[in-house]
Amino acid sequence: MNQSIQSTRREFLATSASGLGGIALGSMLSDDGLLNANTVSDPDTFRNLQTHGEAKAKACIFIFMAGAPSQLDLFDPKPKLNELDGQKLPKALTEKARFAFIQPDSATVMGSPREWKKHGESGMEFSDLLPHLGTVADDLIQIRSMHSEEFNHHPGQLLMQCGVSRFGMPTMGSWLNYGLGSASRNLPGYVVLTAGRGSSGGSTLWQSGFLPSKYAGVPFRNQGDPVLNLGNPKGLPPELQRAGLDALRDLNDRKYKEIHDPEIASRIANYELANRMQTAAPELVDLSGEPQHILDLYGVGRKEPQGNFRGSLPGLQTYDTFAKNCLLARRMVERGVRFINIVHASWDQHSNLDKELQYNATAVDQPVAALIKDLKQRGMLDSTMVVWGSEFGRTPLGENRRGRSGVTGRDHHPFAYSMLMAGGGLKGGLTYGETDEIGWNIADKPVHANDLHATMLHQFGLDHLKLTYRFQGRDFRLTDVGGKVIEDWIA
Repeated sequence: MNQSIQSTRREFLATSASGLGGIALGSMLSDDGLLNANTVSDPDTFRNLQTHGEAKAKACIFIFMAGAPSQLDLFDPKPKLNELDGQKLPKALTEKARFAFIQPDSATVMGSPREWKKHGESGMEFSDLLPHLGTVADDLIQIRSMHSEEFNHHPGQLLMQCGVSRFGMPTMGSWLNYGLGSASRNLPGYVVLTAGRGSSGGSTLWQSGFLPSKYAGVPFRNQGDPVLNLGNPKGLPPELQRAGLDALRDLNDRKYKEIHDPEIASRIANYELANRMQTAAPELVDLSGEPQHILDLYGVGRKEPQGNFRGSLPGLQTYDTFAKNCLLARRMVERGVRFINIVHASWDQHSNLDKELQYNATAVDQPVAALIKDLKQRGMLDSTMVVWGSEFGRTPLGENRRGRSGVTGRDHHPFAYSMLMAGGGLKGGLTYGETDEIGWNIADKPVHANDLHATMLHQFGLDHLKLTYRFQGRDFRLTDVGGKVIEDWIA
């Protein structure tokens, strides 16, 4: 057989997914409502899928408190803890539990010094460390019955962000942008803002996994260049940069036509997006146009408390950084960013709980409440989902780690913890779920991370069972093999 005919036949068979096979696949996807003309018209256009149902939310701001805040000192008051302070729990309760550091045979209950107050018409309870969040109680869902199977930070953080505690999996922001596409041409669909010392999960918490890389989170900074290496080197004129990008695009396009690797299309899209971001990103992080009353609302410019705290590092202005991150999140939603992940670390308070928790709570309380108020006054809260949470909670027992004297903190506790949600078509003023009298186990309405994810996707018009991606021979999804939509949360 003629070599050219052989090559042509081999090319046809090897790339049929992009040829006749692609036409057939496209027809099937169109019949299922999963593909339209915008999906394939331009490799630089992100997916623009039809939703499975009505979409009430358009953007999500996920505020991740890495390290696990103490729900018993912030959201879930347990007077019984103070009654039992210093006493041991029944062995039947602790013998099957896994702890990171606690020695269960000698551990005792640790009470809480916090004072509690009911807020709003709903009477939602917060401790004295969160006075600002109390002012938006009627806009919040307070979930007291979260649970996890992971008791160490990195696996727990992966579970919350990726739906499973394994490396190499896409995060919820990647899934959301894969399902809906980006609503902004000049900014990424998925942006990450950080404050404090950094989470133990690091960049694995905003990876795209096996999804194309254009769905990965892009870390932004709120001072200097918004994205590292985004600006042109000195002396490089814009026209020369454009010529270089055009040459790269041509080379990548040729390679794509040969092997049809979707990652090459992602590479082309990422280069072009970076070029457009050179104008859009600096404008985004420039807060000089914000009125002073908005800056004051968020707490921009707040002074950092003196001392060394786990929620920061010497020299970092964490209070100011976190306030700016919340304001930037609102500005990103206005400009079409689909998913913003604000990560603050660390809340891993095994000791000095009172001092450390007060520092962290004060850092985030005002800016998060301001974000909700600001979105609401602009008419954006109904379409913007705000989530506040972590990987697990803290124990009712005080930590008695070997080699340490005194008990001043709490260990990891996956069996019951709390989270907050607002906006995006969800109810306000709802306290959901209940724990037992010491906060050890869930007494009513348990919620797993996969249930949270399923409900979040539902509010974006996506069915968590249908939003899948075939990889290594099977269909994967954010909720893996679990998850259910919690109808009680939906307005």
